[in-house]
Amino acid sequence: MEFRVDISPLALADAENAYLWIREQDSDLADKWFDGLLDAIDSLERFPARCPVAPESEELGMEIRQLLYGKSKRFRYRILFGISETEVNIYRIRHTAQQYLTKDDVELWE
Repeated sequence: MEFRVDISPLALADAENAYLWIREQDSDLADKWFDGLLDAIDSLERFPARCPVAPESEELGMEIRQLLYGKSKRFRYRILFGISETEVNIYRIRHTAQQYLTKDDVELWE
């Protein structure tokens, strides 16, 4: 079964901000990183439940899964998403060094 992947406006903004930051560090790498991010997101169409539950999921009282993307620690991000019967909803894309999601973050997308 293939899932439809929906990316929230917040996640799109996260991806754009990450791309711009990486581009400041290494413009060639930024394009490769972004293409790989899109491939990682596309991979969620198939068996998204393969990804582990995010550490903050229990604290938030909802199942949020994460897909880690990026080879180096410096450019590694968490794609945070939920799964419904037919959809994968990407909530946020955050650097692994950023704080875990809070209830305030969740309220922004509800």
